[in-house]
Amino acid sequence: MKPDVSALVMLMLGTALLTETGTLAAPQPPKTLTDPKGCQLAHLQSLSPEEMQAFRRAKDALEYTVLQKAWNCTAHLFPRTRDLRQLQVWERPVALEAELALTLQVLGAMTEPSLESVLDRPLHTLHHIHSKIKACVPPQPTGSTQPRGRLQRWLQRLQKAPHEESQSCLEASVTFNLIRLLVSDLRCVARGALCV
Repeated sequence: MKPDVSALVMLMLGTALLTETGTLAAPQPPKTLTDPKGCQLAHLQSLSPEEMQAFRRAKDALEYTVLQKAWNCTAHLFPRTRDLRQLQVWERPVALEAELALTLQVLGAMTEPSLESVLDRPLHTLHHIHSKIKACVPPQPTGSTQPRGRLQRWLQRLQKAPHEESQSCLEASVTFNLIRLLVSDLRCVARGALCV
């Protein structure tokens, strides 16, 4: 009987792994959004306690600053009914990337001297997250493959906001959405198809 070469190779590989590590590594199915081109988001499912504490401090300082200003916003940039789970898995990074881009734009434009030190670490973290998410966004579609439906409406709302809303309204919207962005939206995108 002729030996199965692939079975023999697998047996040798398993033995080598067992010898090297002391345990046999079993292949695991992918559970998060991954892509050979560098789209690996599993580590973004939850931020460290220190990072979250920095974001909570920043949110508290932002809320204090925002509430001192007179603002009356008619549009809800991030409505409570919006949920990334309503989008297809491939659409979620597209929506989150746009959300992060607007958040960075608005927070980066804030000129309050008292916010500079409290925003430094969160802005650095948001830039890092944005670069990771951007690597997972498919190339911009053209013609008949443009985003449609719910994703298109979300993207249009985010794109129009800087031209249609006051700076105070943008600051309020981004501030009150910040923790949801990090806890709910980012986690959902990082979990890929497991976010249901």
